[in-house]
Amino acid sequence: MIELVVHAAVLVGLICAALLVIHFRDLLSAAIAFGIFSFLLSLEFYILQAPDVAIAEAGIGAGLTTAIFIVAIRGTRRMEEVKE
Repeated sequence: MIELVVHAAVLVGLICAALLVIHFRDLLSAAIAFGIFSFLLSLEFYILQAPDVAIAEAGIGAGLTTAIFIVAIRGTRRMEEVKE
């Protein structure tokens, strides 16, 4: 029973994180929401008894990809700064 509740909570979290990624206008906020989405996805894989896929998703999806997005965003300027 508790497993079903955890599974449902992770799925609701996935949907909320995906909607936040779409909703945020700021790229840094969207990248962090994407990292949260990837972490929750790796947790879902672990719940579905696929620990090897969960570790790969956590390491690559939540960790490395989010870090690359943040570094790339740091290398750009905001649109407000360009107009001035």
